[in-house]
Amino acid sequence: MPYPSDPDVLVLLGLRLRSFAPAAVVAEAAGLPEAEVASRLDSCAERGLALFRDGRMTGWMLTPEGRTEGEHLLAAEMDHLGGRDAVGAAYERFLAVNQRLLDVCTAWQLRDVDGAQVVNDHADPVHDASVVAELADIDATIQPVLTDLAESLARLGGYGPRLSSALAKVQGGDGEWFTKPTVDSYHTVWFELHENLLATLGIERGAERSTPPEEAIS
Repeated sequence: MPYPSDPDVLVLLGLRLRSFAPAAVVAEAAGLPEAEVASRLDSCAERGLALFRDGRMTGWMLTPEGRTEGEHLLAAEMDHLGGRDAVGAAYERFLAVNQRLLDVCTAWQLRDVDGAQVVNDHADPVHDASVVAELADIDATIQPVLTDLAESLARLGGYGPRLSSALAKVQGGDGEWFTKPTVDSYHTVWFELHENLLATLGIERGAERSTPPEEAIS
């Protein structure tokens, strides 16, 4: 049975993943009721772990102390679960596909015309179809990885369905769900998953390997 994370872990991690957001958005990321998240955020503010800003843009953000506390709680969760090796192995498999995802996102945004890269105006259906087919292949590769992660940690269980949903919208003709940052696009969800794995394993983004062994994909 997947391990259920402590609500404090979920709130601090949700705030890290959303960077700066109202309580409702943090609640969505945490998978908890908004009222509970709002209460816990108030408690975090009292402890110096979170900061609420009100103005032209209103929302919550982690303090450096909050990020450190979140990392401490995540490390304790991994130690308690005893699943660091399993999550780490799944992360390596994710990382082995990561560059393909970045490349296909670039191919969706740009295309070659007379030897030069130009902004993709989506006027070439053959190009776009090949890019969408590559995205579907990437999704087929990553879904088993996400299934394994969901079996270890309940809080990772939503990524497979979210990526599948974004892919279905792209395949249905709505290209905004490929890379648009203001919706739950494929790239948006992928980036969040990446950050979640880094936080879970205590890895700094700048310190990770960009190209893991090919056998990690299998």
